Amino acid sequence: MTREPRDAPQFYLTSPSACPYLPSRQERKVFTHLIGRRAVVLNDQLTQSGFRRSQTIAYRPACENCRACVSVRIKANEFRLSRNFRRVVEINRDLAGTVVRAEPTSEQYALFRCYLDARHGDGGMADMTAVDYSTMIEDSHVETRLVEYRLSEDSAVAAGERPLVAACLTDLLADGLSMVYSFFVPGEQSRSFGTYMILDHIERARRLGLAHVYLGYWVAGSRKMAYKARFLPQERLGMNGWERVD
Repeated sequence: MTREPRDAPQFYLTSPSACPYLPSRQERKVFTHLIGRRAVVLNDQLTQSGFRRSQTIAYRPACENCRACVSVRIKANEFRLSRNFRRVVEINRDLAGTVVRAEPTSEQYALFRCYLDARHGDGGMADMTAVDYSTMIEDSHVETRLVEYRLSEDSAVAAGERPLVAACLTDLLADGLSMVYSFFVPGEQSRSFGTYMILDHIERARRLGLAHVYLGYWVAGSRKMAYKARFLPQERLGMNGWERVD
């Protein structure tokens, strides 16, 4: 008789709900819990299989008649800056990114709240409180950290005046960095903070000797997700495994 380990993950299926990316469609997710001593290894395995992490939950789409959500990861070592990406790097030369422990602060929440109100006021996270934000940051059994972006000391107006302008909650995996959630000062379109954070994570992955930067799901036909297709070369998870796109 075969017995499964007592800590083997159990998977569950959500009820159908409105799809946040494609109108007039419904989504379902399969999920499991990332807790206990196997959480780090399990997070690695599931991320490489197309799952995403939210707090202590790993999930992936499991829609009956749709396969639009495609996991995407950038080939960090082969990525080269285009002219537009070089412009984004140059305009943000005055920023410094610092890795800090995954501990929430009031400054982070103020920026997070400002970002949600401006960019995702009708989204599923719109009503998140300071307690909800703290849970999102702290509730983790895996290797995670925050990268905070501020004006560099040379660019700050005065000593101590280095306001937080962007941040990214990032998981450290065996083969890459997974950008779990990022937020930034809205209304600074010329800065392209979202793009800059991805470019910065690509460079961080290289320095750490990691092959990939995981971006989550790309959805063909969704304007919200279109930016992810710009970071080439990348791999997309299909029926035959990870397939390269140049």
